[in-house]
Amino acid sequence: MGTLIVNLTRFGDVLQSQPLVAGLIAQGEDVSYLCLDNFRGAAELLDGPQGLHPLPGGRLLAGLDAGWPKALSEVLGFSRGVAAAAAPDTVLNITPALSARLLTRLLGPQSGAGLGLEAHGFARDETPWAAYLQTASRFRGASPFNLVDVFCRVGGIAPGARDYRLKKPAADVDGLLALPAGARRLVGFQLGASEERRRWPLAHFASVARGLWENCAALPVILGARAERPLAERLVAAAGVPVLDLAGRTNLSELAAVTARLDLLLTNDTGTMHLAAGLGTPILAVFLCTAQPWDTGPYLPGALCLEPDLPCHPCAFGTACAHGLACRAAVVPEVVLALAQGFLQRGAWPEVNRNGARLWLTGREESGLMGLTPFAGTPADDRYQWLSLLRRMLGQFLDGSLPREASEPGSHPAAAPRLRAVIDEAVGLCTLLAAQGELLSRLPLPAHKTRFLATWQRLGALLAAEPRLAVIGALLVHEAEERGAELAAMLAVVARYARLLAGLGAALC
Repeated sequence: MGTLIVNLTRFGDVLQSQPLVAGLIAQGEDVSYLCLDNFRGAAELLDGPQGLHPLPGGRLLAGLDAGWPKALSEVLGFSRGVAAAAAPDTVLNITPALSARLLTRLLGPQSGAGLGLEAHGFARDETPWAAYLQTASRFRGASPFNLVDVFCRVGGIAPGARDYRLKKPAADVDGLLALPAGARRLVGFQLGASEERRRWPLAHFASVARGLWENCAALPVILGARAERPLAERLVAAAGVPVLDLAGRTNLSELAAVTARLDLLLTNDTGTMHLAAGLGTPILAVFLCTAQPWDTGPYLPGALCLEPDLPCHPCAFGTACAHGLACRAAVVPEVVLALAQGFLQRGAWPEVNRNGARLWLTGREESGLMGLTPFAGTPADDRYQWLSLLRRMLGQFLDGSLPREASEPGSHPAAAPRLRAVIDEAVGLCTLLAAQGELLSRLPLPAHKTRFLATWQRLGALLAAEPRLAVIGALLVHEAEERGAELAAMLAVVARYARLLAGLGAALC
């Protein structure tokens, strides 16, 4: 049996599919991999795929300027070539984009999995986890699952079935790691991020670099792409201590080999962080603005994640900050230095004064999912308790079982009454929909259809307006509208979600 994984996402997301690859291979599958050509180097770090098929996305897009028939011909030729070379029994798409769904459809009549298209070109998600992957990225504050776990569940791999271990780096980097006199440890610094506002301030990195060199003889090693060279040059000038600047001076194989030699990586939420996690390198990561450790944190037990202790964090994608990017100043360098220094000296994270930050320690939960534990006095607040409850109950639901009522309160008492009121109203609307749907099926009159659609819109708007329930509302709408042509199937979806909501409401009592 063979599976072709289609993943047209970025560097870090490609790396995070490693446990999915390993899990499929453990089940006896021959795995091949399709990625964008500019992330071929990332896919080459994966341990296990027997075939790699890079999609020349940039060339195909540029070809549209010469005319769409030629560009379409190239796409068809590429898909036929991949289908012939890989000869998969299953095409597993884990990319929540229409382009990837279309490509999956073009790859042939093999059994589809993950995110695909049905015969008439409408979206089809093979499992509830695939629907979750499609919808969850829009609701960062209510996304309780690490992306690695989501990839695995979309592919039918049990939570925690495989560790996250990338291929052992083969590059020789002894020549790159020329250490100055007195250097005893190596600490990687990843200065960049996907957005400027998600980047921890350079002055903070410089302060930590000075402290680690002076107190621990730890040499800062700057990692990053060529585009991050200006940041690296500024850090070298600001630090005032020896710094090894490798930004833009390594290929991906060399970057992996250097990262594997580090005693610690200090990083923003980046692909380099996920590279370090897959190589077992200790991680101290800062999450700002839209970044949060719940869903994109390092898949490595014992990593430490910091985020600003602000009620607005994480902010939503595509929204302007109303607080002057206060989160960038909330995580102060003194806290980060104390944590890094303590870890290098004792091999364990020290208890510190968190001083404006929330600290989370990564670890595998009893369910097998990767979770977070409060550290250094970080309170198990309303958000933590709600996301923990949602991970337990929504995880059971997406696995296909009715959620069992939690044995402990799922939310801080201050939030529970509001959530229960919204949930009770939503369950009532589901009950009303069932009655209206039954009447509509017997008497398909325009007035009955109008009432049914009005109730459906009220339900969607109610859930969308409550941030903690928005991801459930989006899933409900997504799944139900996929089955909109069949009223009975749509009502069955509504009934399932009504049971999930009732279970969450009971857990809040």
